[in-house]
Amino acid sequence: MDRGQNSGGLMSSAGLVRYFDAEDSNAIRIDPKTVIATGIMLGVLVQLLIFVS
Repeated sequence: MDRGQNSGGLMSSAGLVRYFDAEDSNAIRIDPKTVIATGIMLGVLVQLLIFVS
């Protein structure tokens, strides 16, 4: 392989790493426990609605 030729690999994903590492000060911050609790409550609500109907 020629030295001047880029073989891809880590260089191709460098932009994504920088994108996901950047933190926006205007972003909404949600605690992971809140997301899990909301999902569980939504699941219970769906099961109750299925049971009632």
